[in-house]
Amino acid sequence: MRAPGSQSSLREANSQRILEAVRTFGAITQVELAAATGLSAATVSNIVKQLECDSVLVTSATTRSGRRAQQVSLAPTSQLAFGVHITARSLRTYLGDISNTVQHSSELPLPVDHRFDTTLDRAALLLGEAVEEVGATLDDVVAVGVALPPNLLATMTGGALHGWEDVDVAETLSRRANRPVVLEQQADAAAMAEARFGSLRGSSCAIYVRAEETIEAAILIRGQLHRGIRGPAGALGHVQVDPSGPICRCGARGCLNTAVSEDALADLLRLSHGPMNLRQIVASAQRGDAGCRQVIADTGAVVGPVLANSALMLHPEAIVIGGALATAGELFLGPIRDALRARPLLGSADELLVASELTRHAEAIGAAALAYDSVQTPGPAGRIVG
Repeated sequence: MRAPGSQSSLREANSQRILEAVRTFGAITQVELAAATGLSAATVSNIVKQLECDSVLVTSATTRSGRRAQQVSLAPTSQLAFGVHITARSLRTYLGDISNTVQHSSELPLPVDHRFDTTLDRAALLLGEAVEEVGATLDDVVAVGVALPPNLLATMTGGALHGWEDVDVAETLSRRANRPVVLEQQADAAAMAEARFGSLRGSSCAIYVRAEETIEAAILIRGQLHRGIRGPAGALGHVQVDPSGPICRCGARGCLNTAVSEDALADLLRLSHGPMNLRQIVASAQRGDAGCRQVIADTGAVVGPVLANSALMLHPEAIVIGGALATAGELFLGPIRDALRARPLLGSADELLVASELTRHAEAIGAAALAYDSVQTPGPAGRIVG
């Protein structure tokens, strides 16, 4: 038995600190590892070498701030996790390993007001197809993560998935897929994907904004998702922007989502353009449609001050904007950047606002990562069933 203060125990504890940091921040340089763990550069270097020999970590040459650096990431593994993102109109899935070496994604359109039972059946079928296509088996999948709209994980009525409010998604899908299932809010899942594999790699404190059918946000502190006590953290869409505005789904008046949700933007264009969904609005704007461009620019101008005021409370290293509205580029991001510039205490808006690196599968990718984490170190990420 090792003595508590022995060199072996100390080295084992330091190895765990390094592994946890790599798992939290994704690919990270040895210099950043030293800062994140508080260990000396020499200690980090020695432990990384040993863990690389043990096939736990892998290293590669990279550059940081114009200088050569050694990047550290988790070694590929045969263990896989399956991510599922369920929206009002689509089912997106992602199968990957912890190092994101194995990647398989799919997207299936869904009918309006799709039923929970048929949708979860489809998710289980897509899991079977995915493992077959990458040459794996269901036994290689350690867990399934499901990213859902926040109203299904909070005490809020109404929302994007009608008829799902009383459904035990985790238990139902776990029974169909025969795998542990963990649930997560879609914005939190997307933020985790950006932190592990996208624009927020190495960021300790950050805000992720999901600008899609509604505005949602996630907060990263010390590389970990910050979770509220009495309700979900990052409810940016429920910040009041108009005290005399319409009633929001949450029951309050004049929330941001009453002004810039997909339904609100579609209503602005209904008379001139007819019925449109958000992706059609963005696509038309990108083709030069003046009305759609105006609506998206105005949306950025409304979101910008709310985000800037929120950022003043946290002073993050980075703010990443994802979702359909982010694909409109500077038309949407420009007014947000202007609002950040109007708050000198936030520093350089050009450095603070970062473009999302991930595709429409960010939520499914993050759900898979959180599912893998839930099996390795069970904790507060959603509810695990299975």
